Amino acid sequence: MTIPADLKYTKDHEWVRIDGDIATFGISDHAQEALGDIVFVELPEVGRSVDAGEAYAVVESVKAVSDVYAPVAGEVIEVNEELEGEPEKVNSDAYGAGWIAKVKMSGATLELMSDDEYNTFLEE
Repeated sequence: MTIPADLKYTKDHEWVRIDGDIATFGISDHAQEALGDIVFVELPEVGRSVDAGEAYAVVESVKAVSDVYAPVAGEVIEVNEELEGEPEKVNSDAYGAGWIAKVKMSGATLELMSDDEYNTFLEE
């Protein structure tokens, strides 16, 4: 299982990459492994505002349907439309081609963990 050091993580197993005021979201390698084969990703609409901790997307796997929560508040400015035809990219590259949405940050942020803190969280 991979836990990149340049990302932050939530207790709900989302990751976020912050670049200036733009945050890119996805689910962690741990989350995609636990879900199994991803068969569908419901993406948010571009222009939608999301609050930190709000469900903004849905990931459906062969095992379960799971809400995906926004790590930070903001406006959705881009979604990964490739996931509509190839949802399995979340399984094959959770931190790269499997990103879900990009948000222009506007305020509140969930409590985010570093890679080391997330690794410790997973071991508990």
